[in-house]
Amino acid sequence: MDESFDLCVIGAGSGGLGAALAGARLGLSVLLLEKADTVGGTATRGGVSAWEMGVGGTGLPFDLYRRLKQRPRAVGIYSFGRHGSWRRSEEKAPFPGGEQVIDPSRRYIDTLQRHIDPGSRADEAYRREHWHGVIFEPDAYCATVEEMLSETGRCLLLKGVAFEEAQADGGHVTWLRLSDGRQVTARAYVDATGDGLVCLACGAEALRGQDPRERFGEPHAPENANDNVNGVSLVYRVTRINRPGVEPLPEGLPNRCWWSPSFPWAAYNRLPSGDYTVNMLPTMEGEEFLQLGYQAAYDECRRRVLAHWHNAQIIFPEFQGYRLAWIAPMLGVRESNRLVGEYMLREQDLVAGISAQDHPDIITLVDHAIDRHGAGGGSGELRQPYGVPYRCLIPRGFSNLLIASRAAGFSSIAASSCRLSRTIMQFGQAAGTAVALANELGVALPQVPADRLRDVLAENHVELSWPRPQSMIEYLRAED
Repeated sequence: MDESFDLCVIGAGSGGLGAALAGARLGLSVLLLEKADTVGGTATRGGVSAWEMGVGGTGLPFDLYRRLKQRPRAVGIYSFGRHGSWRRSEEKAPFPGGEQVIDPSRRYIDTLQRHIDPGSRADEAYRREHWHGVIFEPDAYCATVEEMLSETGRCLLLKGVAFEEAQADGGHVTWLRLSDGRQVTARAYVDATGDGLVCLACGAEALRGQDPRERFGEPHAPENANDNVNGVSLVYRVTRINRPGVEPLPEGLPNRCWWSPSFPWAAYNRLPSGDYTVNMLPTMEGEEFLQLGYQAAYDECRRRVLAHWHNAQIIFPEFQGYRLAWIAPMLGVRESNRLVGEYMLREQDLVAGISAQDHPDIITLVDHAIDRHGAGGGSGELRQPYGVPYRCLIPRGFSNLLIASRAAGFSSIAASSCRLSRTIMQFGQAAGTAVALANELGVALPQVPADRLRDVLAENHVELSWPRPQSMIEYLRAED
């Protein structure tokens, strides 16, 4: 059976949810496809159920947060707890990483800055005072976003269904064939897969690994291209038990770290339930991940999780009061393919900041550090936010296809900064909004007027200017 929609969104991670919600709220008929049995992607199935601090969390992420607050023990704002580098004299052993704990004194607006204020430095005192994020329960997240999609009355969500084939002609996508046998058409498509799979199937150009310096003129890019990509993580969850003890390792699994000189530190996020999610930083280097392939890499990361947790219980006896409750069914992949867009965000954009950028089509702000997780190629905190142009979401040469994921038009260095969940959700919101405007105006996606797009995003409370205007501050403070 052939079916037709105004918008087809492939992938129901952060970007796909943002695109589907924005498009449906603006009157489009939307098909949202998710190959897994749950929505949310890395934020749920990947176990990364925390939004790090940073601008770019207004608009739909704030809407979602307010809805989550209506559910008991579903969401909270975190501050830093213990940290291995900030050991207190009364602590018997250093914490094996960094701990994030729910802080009832903090509000959502406290989570909306990462960059370092001029004249300040990112020491312990600064981070404890200024760096806060959002922690949520994955099941509550899934239920809430599905409610929000259903309330539009215009979005068909198909879980357990993947796209298998795509057809494009001259930069115009004409149809998709799905794993359930359907063939669907749409006026516009948003590829929200982490690897840009629909774009690749349609013939879009993609990059992988670190770009050579000459490609984008980036000061910290290597002289020659290489295959290095950001590391991957396999997150696990531990829950409190009444009878403490060290969980034994499976037979044949060594009690030492065989993949690096020592067990890596981890981010320990305390959920509203009291459980911890544990995110090794990273579980596997990106180059090894690419060499092994996904399934072999997942299997090896699972072995590392078991060894890591066993070691954590031994070196930090407090953890003997917990047991391993869950290992994420998907890897947290930070970098793979990057599509060549009509504009490629680069290191110069990040360093210049919003005050020195002249792009007319900025659709979200970002201020996360350049964070390569061991892959090399620049690092460090930023001093102000920068803007991401809409053109980064347009695969070069395409008229009815957008990309709203970590695979958008970024250099490898830029991708390490603008890959976080709330930022990706705002890419999706911009994509869904652009499709609605293109439908209204009868134009192709690259011809959507930048001023109209920015106006509609601003009307829906997406932050597009810095310093933050008082009207936005007042809106964010009224979070209840």
